[in-house]
Amino acid sequence: MTLSNLLRTLGTNRRDGRNLTHDESYRAFTAIFVGSESDIVVGAFLTAMRWKGVTIEELIGFAQAARDQARIPCQGMDGLVAVCPPHDGSDTVPPLDVASCLIASGAGARVLLITDQGLPPRRGVTAACALQELGGGLTWDPTEAEDWICKSRFAAIAAPGMLPGLMNLRKVRGELGVRTPLFTVEKLIAPSSAAVVVGAQEGAVLGTAVEVMVGLGHPRGIALQGIEGGVLPSVRRRTRGIEMTDSSQVPLTVEPMDFGLSSSTEPDLPMYGPPDEGKGSGDNPLLIKAAGEIVLKVLAGVEGPARNATLLGAAVILKASGRVPTLAEGVDAAITSLDSGEAHRILKTVTGLT
Repeated sequence: MTLSNLLRTLGTNRRDGRNLTHDESYRAFTAIFVGSESDIVVGAFLTAMRWKGVTIEELIGFAQAARDQARIPCQGMDGLVAVCPPHDGSDTVPPLDVASCLIASGAGARVLLITDQGLPPRRGVTAACALQELGGGLTWDPTEAEDWICKSRFAAIAAPGMLPGLMNLRKVRGELGVRTPLFTVEKLIAPSSAAVVVGAQEGAVLGTAVEVMVGLGHPRGIALQGIEGGVLPSVRRRTRGIEMTDSSQVPLTVEPMDFGLSSSTEPDLPMYGPPDEGKGSGDNPLLIKAAGEIVLKVLAGVEGPARNATLLGAAVILKASGRVPTLAEGVDAAITSLDSGEAHRILKTVTGLT
């Protein structure tokens, strides 16, 4: 069955169409990732799915197709947590998810950060940008990622390194100019044996994210409506999430005041004017340099909103991994990791910094 057939199944309005089955969803994204469909048909299909709205069953089928086409590292590795922020980055918030991952690794967790760079539609600043500025620490090789985790407990991998078919879709995504189901699917290219921390947008998608995590077989996980839909909790207000284990799903609230980590402002990137036409914030060398400097300042213990948000993010990662039973204990472990210099040592190991 081709994407053109499935477009007819979706129909031209909500009355004459229907949702896709898991099998249809799986076959659709398999066709997309192997490159057997034209850019026009792929764009039409992604647009139709965005217009219709994606069901849990469809997302599970899409994500499973992506995983089956990918080379995913660390499958079966004990104690691993995969951290999956939005891959199109941010124009205003520094990529502190990488600092949170390093701090959680310094506290004993094995952390695989899945990221990307220059991804439409936003093409904002990501962890990959910060690591580039710091001299490395991002791999496209799944084997190398697994080796890094074995040696240092941390690795950051570019999603297209696991699934090259993502690169072929950048032109289509850029021309569409809006987020499509690919935005969710690429965050879920993670080992099914790992715990996961996934950023979710505001609204009902939080519950959807958790149900998809369950359907993909993850033993533990946290979906969090962090800053700009990322994995970093807010330091100005409480952040909603849902924690999933083998036996339950429970609401999770991150209240920065409970841990003495509240701030009147969120961490932010400096302003350097609007991006050039056709480019995003992640193409701006000044912003990339600033992102790297902010990460280094946090790991050096500089006080402020960036440090507070990073510590909360590390606590969420540690709780998702099962290393700590409460966020309070996660914050304590994160502070110890940061103050001891262990997180910075891990960064030097993977980037070669002196």
